[in-house]
Amino acid sequence: MNRKEHVLNAALLSIGLGYVLHPAGDTTTFYTIIEVGVPVVLGALFPDVDTAFGKHRKTLHNLPVLGLFYVFPIVFGNLEFVWIGVLTHYALDMLGSKRGLAWFYPYEKEFGAPFGVSVSSKHASVVTLLVTGFELVVAGLFVHRQLVVDVGLTAVGIR
Repeated sequence: MNRKEHVLNAALLSIGLGYVLHPAGDTTTFYTIIEVGVPVVLGALFPDVDTAFGKHRKTLHNLPVLGLFYVFPIVFGNLEFVWIGVLTHYALDMLGSKRGLAWFYPYEKEFGAPFGVSVSSKHASVVTLLVTGFELVVAGLFVHRQLVVDVGLTAVGIR
C-alpha cells in the first residue's frame, strides 16, 4: 500500500484502539487516542524508509525488525505502542496488496495472502478500511478476551 493508505490505517486504528481500551468516550478515551496514535502513526510510516535504501518490502518489512520495535520500549522506556504501527503496516501490506513480505529477511522469499489489490488500484482505500476493521476486531478480542470467554461459557451453560 501507499503512504496515504498507511496513514489512514494508522489514524483509524488509533481512534479505534482508544475506544477499545477506554470505551466510555470521555476525556480518558481521547487522551488514549493521542497517547496511542502518535507512536502508531510513526511506526506505520517507518517500514517504508526502505524505499530510500535497501530492498523495499524486505529490509525493514520483516520479523527481526518487528522484534526490535517490540523490545525498544522495554529497553528505553518510551515509544510503547510504536511496534503496533509497524505490525499494522505489515498487515496492510500483506493482506491488502498482491505482493508479499520477506518475513525472514535476509531470506528473500516473500510470503503473501492469496488476495489483495495492486498498490495503484482504485479499491486500495476500501481494502485499507476492511483491513483496519479486521485489525480492530482482533485488538478488541485480545483486549477483552476475558469478557469473550465469560460470554462464551455463559452461552453454552457452563456459567
